[in-house]
Amino acid sequence: MTVLSVHPVVPLLSDSSRNLWWGAVIGGFVVVLAVAALLTILVVEVRTIDRRVAAVKETLKAAEQNTRDAALIGVTAGGVEAVLAEGLQHHLFLGRVLGKVRS
Repeated sequence: MTVLSVHPVVPLLSDSSRNLWWGAVIGGFVVVLAVAALLTILVVEVRTIDRRVAAVKETLKAAEQNTRDAALIGVTAGGVEAVLAEGLQHHLFLGRVLGKVRS
């Protein structure tokens, strides 16, 4: 009985072909690392933007709280004008009265 030995067929590559294959494998690995690094940077930047947007949102809410009573500025200005007019009347009156008393 004859036993046939089966040997796997291994293609032999020339040195230049083998170097090209290793260059392609290493180049692919470098590309994968670069893509992973860029995606990591992107995720970090998106998180930073998200935090800053939340901070701006809180600032705008605080600004809304601070300007809630802005409608009262007109009313207050009117009251201040009335007080100033009244003070001017008193000043003029006292000026006339004191002027008569001194002379």
